[in-house]
Amino acid sequence: MAPASIDHAPVVVSVVLCTFNRSHLVAQAIEALLQQRPDTPAYEVVVVDNNSTDATRQVVGAFRENAIVRYAFERRQGLSVARNHGVAHARGDILAFTDDDVRVDSTWVRAIVQAFDEQPDIDMVGGRVQPEWEAPPPSWLSQTGTAPLAIVDYGEQAFRLTPARPVCLIGANVAVRRRAFDRVGGFSTELQRVGNGVGSTEDHDFQTRLLASGVAALYDPRVVVRTVVPRARLSKRYHRAWHQGHGRFYALMHEPSFERSTRGAVLGVPAHVYRSALRECSAWVGSVLSRRGSEAFAHELQLRFLTAFAVQRIFGARIPAS
Repeated sequence: MAPASIDHAPVVVSVVLCTFNRSHLVAQAIEALLQQRPDTPAYEVVVVDNNSTDATRQVVGAFRENAIVRYAFERRQGLSVARNHGVAHARGDILAFTDDDVRVDSTWVRAIVQAFDEQPDIDMVGGRVQPEWEAPPPSWLSQTGTAPLAIVDYGEQAFRLTPARPVCLIGANVAVRRRAFDRVGGFSTELQRVGNGVGSTEDHDFQTRLLASGVAALYDPRVVVRTVVPRARLSKRYHRAWHQGHGRFYALMHEPSFERSTRGAVLGVPAHVYRSALRECSAWVGSVLSRRGSEAFAHELQLRFLTAFAVQRIFGARIPAS
């Protein structure tokens, strides 16, 4: 564990860890953050309690004898609000983000600093998010994808994000220089996850704005964390809810590449969304009739995403999780 005296040294990295009613998880997340190797650059952990009603304050308080850990309370509900609160209270020039259900590697902070040192022009770096399965993953997951589970692995080679390779680095394992926040502002409160909502796009939106401003970003596989994948997230119900939520948030985000359409828009919906929905519907029917269950479910999820996108644009309605 890093020495408490680090509080008196200049802070290189501020880790922002936001939590809401997960006192049973946040202690393990903090423990992992405190188990960084002895040669780790000076860092702090800013735990932002997002108006929890459980024992979060007491759990975090148990770590306060360690000067690395700082507690902050944000009454306004929402992940973006909480992250922005953490950024405002952080002291480091590098802001690293992770989640309360994530366990960082013992080299995590050092790997982040190393990535920035090796490429001084980059302002954003993210890495792998590896799963710890609470139950065996279902067979259909290989066709539907792992986006709803926040699993990230783009391989063993580092690369820069480009228009040709615009992969998404997610908030469970990403670090940003403070100057980038000064350039584009914080996380969007219109696109944030609130409470236990799913499918939000605050990470994607923030990255899109950064890259559009000319910021360089890097995927570095040395920056590693692990995330617990609970049994509940391996259900079809959860994946349906995530894709519907994601469609609604995507409609609110107005992501430039998705908005482009050679045939314009109808009722505020890009024409390609209608075409894609018709293709997915036809493919779903074909898969159902052919009894290809996993394939049918994959098409159903895409159809739910596209439908939620269109309904949000046309009616401005929230699609309830199902």
